[in-house]
Amino acid sequence: MDHVLHLTCLVCGRTHAPEALAYVCPDHGNEGILDVAYDYDLIGTRISRATLARSPDPTIWRYKPLLPVEAYAPVPPLTVGGTPLYAAPRLAADIGLRHLWVKDEGREPSASFKDRASAIALVRAQAQGAAVITTASTGNAAAALAGLCASVGQENVIFVPAAAPPAKVAQLLAYGSRVVLVQGSYDQAFELCLEAAAEYGWYNRNTAFNPYMTEGKKTASYEICEQLGWNAPDAVFVGVGDGCIIGGLHKGFRDLLALGWIDHIPRLYGVQALGSSFLLQAWENNEDVLTKAPTPADTIADSISAGLPRDRIKAMAAVRDTGGAYLGVSDDEILAAIPALARGSGVFAEPAAAAAWAGCIKAAERALVSGAERVVVVSTGSGLKDVASARKAVAAIGPEPLTIAPDMDSLRTAFAASPSGAPAAR
Repeated sequence: MDHVLHLTCLVCGRTHAPEALAYVCPDHGNEGILDVAYDYDLIGTRISRATLARSPDPTIWRYKPLLPVEAYAPVPPLTVGGTPLYAAPRLAADIGLRHLWVKDEGREPSASFKDRASAIALVRAQAQGAAVITTASTGNAAAALAGLCASVGQENVIFVPAAAPPAKVAQLLAYGSRVVLVQGSYDQAFELCLEAAAEYGWYNRNTAFNPYMTEGKKTASYEICEQLGWNAPDAVFVGVGDGCIIGGLHKGFRDLLALGWIDHIPRLYGVQALGSSFLLQAWENNEDVLTKAPTPADTIADSISAGLPRDRIKAMAAVRDTGGAYLGVSDDEILAAIPALARGSGVFAEPAAAAAWAGCIKAAERALVSGAERVVVVSTGSGLKDVASARKAVAAIGPEPLTIAPDMDSLRTAFAASPSGAPAAR
């Protein structure tokens, strides 16, 4: 990987040769989070906006010269990346904007954004000859890793909280993963995974601890800008738990600016559930995220529930360096955003993904975004990940389904009695 210069510790600034370290800076234990530094001049000789325009590959591998993998490395067969960016004029009008898009990551193979990082983990692990890959997750990162491993027959072990939504656990089992349900929080599952990986010699995909996960997630920024004709948006909203996604988006936009492919980096807005708001609190109180104690994590949005965000250094830098902000939304606001996003754009989001739209609404109310600006909302996972929450959300606003006998008289009676009446005739 001659295009990777070094790994930089985000705690002390020390640089390391990529081949010298597996995961973190040794001077800070598990908190020595690293950032991958690239030779952009060299990369610029291997890829350009013009070469991308000619590439038939719709996946993240179209950006391979910008990723921490060898050019010749085999990649998994699943179609990771290339997710749609939908214009959403009705949603925009609802909050006084003129230009709004929704990036639908529910279209990934395992139905969440986490496939991007897991694809990188799989390629790197197999290049090292790893027998087993492991991760801890509230569900989406686990499903992403499980699905990608299944596509190539790679053994994996997954640690998830026992309280994870049944649909997510079912995904893991369907893919054939060895699933460990931990009777504790995500943070406890994370620590147990670290210990197990060290003891058994497994390749560790854990968010932040593995610095290369950011590099997979940054590809969404590349796609957003390419889909917008290389005109970067003004603001991007995304739900935040561990912080790796927003950190990855930031890294992607930084790459593109360094290459001269875009002329500015969007403001990044991280949206947290009020019941799991470590980064929001740190933002509002100007606290040091490295020394701040963990906070309680209790929210319906399990995918962004983290008492101690593992990628908190990159996550805070993403907001501070771009002039963005952290926003907090309640579980009720998150639930309300699920049908609002679905009915306004056709994108069905799980709670953590819908949180981004709830945050965008709040930002518009606070005049953090203006009518002429170009705004992107990243929907990070499909609503099918948590059907129970979706059902609860729509029950609050209706309409309820009609149960009838199989004849027209029953249908007419039901429509006559329904507050919403029958649909209009064509």
